[in-house]
Amino acid sequence: MERNYTTQMDAARKGIITPEIKKVAEKEKMDVEKLRQLVSCGKVAIPANRLHTCIEPEGIGSMLRTKINVNLGVSKDCKDYDIEMQKVMSAVNMGAEAIMDLSSHGNTQPFRKKLTSECPTMIGTVPVYDSVIHYQRDLNTLTAKDFIDVVRLHAQDGVDFVTLHCGITRKTIDQIKKHKRKMNIVSRGGSLVFAWMCMTGNENPFYEYYDEILDICREYDVTVSLGDACRPGCLADATDVCQIEELVRLGELTKRAWEKDVQVMVEGPGHVPMDQIAANMKVQQTICMGAPFYVLGPLVTDIAPGYDHITAAIGGAIAAMNGAAFLCYVTPAEHLALPNVDDVKQGIIASKIAAHAADIAKGIPGARDIDDKMGDARHALDWNAQWECAIDPETAKSIRKDRSPEHDDTCSMCGKFCAVRSMNKALNGEHIDIL
Repeated sequence: MERNYTTQMDAARKGIITPEIKKVAEKEKMDVEKLRQLVSCGKVAIPANRLHTCIEPEGIGSMLRTKINVNLGVSKDCKDYDIEMQKVMSAVNMGAEAIMDLSSHGNTQPFRKKLTSECPTMIGTVPVYDSVIHYQRDLNTLTAKDFIDVVRLHAQDGVDFVTLHCGITRKTIDQIKKHKRKMNIVSRGGSLVFAWMCMTGNENPFYEYYDEILDICREYDVTVSLGDACRPGCLADATDVCQIEELVRLGELTKRAWEKDVQVMVEGPGHVPMDQIAANMKVQQTICMGAPFYVLGPLVTDIAPGYDHITAAIGGAIAAMNGAAFLCYVTPAEHLALPNVDDVKQGIIASKIAAHAADIAKGIPGARDIDDKMGDARHALDWNAQWECAIDPETAKSIRKDRSPEHDDTCSMCGKFCAVRSMNKALNGEHIDIL
């Protein structure tokens, strides 16, 4: 059937219930008309490139279930695409809603097209990374047209959302020099745009030619994820002038995208003390008019290399509880190396726990149902029912098997001192045998 709309936002504004809106409403247990209204005003985004035909659409918005994204992709030091596909399948099987290909080496297009032809999750990319690789030229030789053409290439390859660092301008160069940040710019894409402006003397092409980029995104229904080039890379830089000034510009760019019926997400901070997270979320919601907020962590301390999936999960839970809609996972390898398959699993589990905990706190319909089932299973000491409720049943099973108890109705920590066992017997009037 021929589409009589360009984007999900265009359809929603025309009163059209698209197949994607209908499916997301069913998943979220939400009235479809209410969801249509949220998409029409930009408070929910449904990233779904019209060429990504195998996608299982998901909605991203603070009033929906919190979604998680998994970053993957090869680098010059780790260039095995087969391993990346193992990570992809692992991520899909564990319930990640989005995968971003952040490859920075080799011929990236075959892997990207494989993702959009086979993977049912949302697929995201950062076109500025791919520009240097695609043209095989030094950064300072690339033109604004080169960058825009790569955005078009990714749209044609079926990518559902693209991170574009549109919010920094030549004014940002002076700000970074003046305000003396401890970590300067830690965004990889942001640093490339910053370096290109410094070397060429030109304005940020993603800002200068933003309207042309929006036309591409409108044609293919690609969601713009407005990258936060000035996100803080350490606690000392959190909520500073550079971060907030860029956020103000992202709010302006959000409005311009919506005027062209292009869906928007806004990317948020990386390292933020716990006491500043809620304020960061509220400021973003105000400045960006309720556009879905996509956060990396945030990490709540700087001293946990090897454990940053935990620091990010703490921050992610607080952020999502206060309005963040989309969590980018962080793995134990953050700041250290390209994550391996096990790192990916650890990062996904930590992010899923954070997202689920936030959904319970927000009162998302049905979010606590599985927790209540787990409570019933533990009350009954029904181990198989517990595995069915567990976020990672295989790990839970292996721990119990490795340290199996003498009696099956206990665990090896408490044995017959088990409080649940004792209470069940006491309330049933049974003899409680301890020794």
